[in-house]
Amino acid sequence: MKVYTKTGDAGTTSLFGGDRVPKHHIRIESYGTVDELNSYIGLLRDQAINPLYQALLVEVQDRLFTVGAILATPPEKTVLKNGEKRLQNLGITEADVTYLETEMDKMDAELPPMTHFVLPGGHPTVSYCHIARCVCRRAERLAVHLNDIEPTEPLVITYLNRLSDFLFVLARKLTQDLNATETPWIPRK
Repeated sequence: MKVYTKTGDAGTTSLFGGDRVPKHHIRIESYGTVDELNSYIGLLRDQAINPLYQALLVEVQDRLFTVGAILATPPEKTVLKNGEKRLQNLGITEADVTYLETEMDKMDAELPPMTHFVLPGGHPTVSYCHIARCVCRRAERLAVHLNDIEPTEPLVITYLNRLSDFLFVLARKLTQDLNATETPWIPRK
């Protein structure tokens, strides 16, 4: 199978199910941003971090491929002729959201309470985590925008929302693990 097909040379691409849309379509922006997020999470996973966090991030990357598949499928293509949902075996579940919440709670229990917003940075690995968090928020905003135009699986939006929270807590935990400085944001008076 060749990587290049030449079918996108005129500025369109295929969705799951065969429909062609412009490459700037909100659906393409949505799953393209999820792909970008997945790449940043891969970069974060490649850092010298606790193997437990690396394993968590592999699970997140797997789920993000599912999110991408869901976003790449127009609503009318998700139901097969027999009424079964095409992506039901791949779908994002409440358990995926709970998994993120449980892992956040474990990390948060080891962190000092937050008294201020924190400035991203302090260590390159922490910065990569904050970049992933910001890309995740953008992916969430695009999924919400897509949902305003065409129905989207609600758990996709919930998962992306919770994932951005997870990445924030992970950034704080990495700051602690790497003995980096967490710089609070103190507004000017």
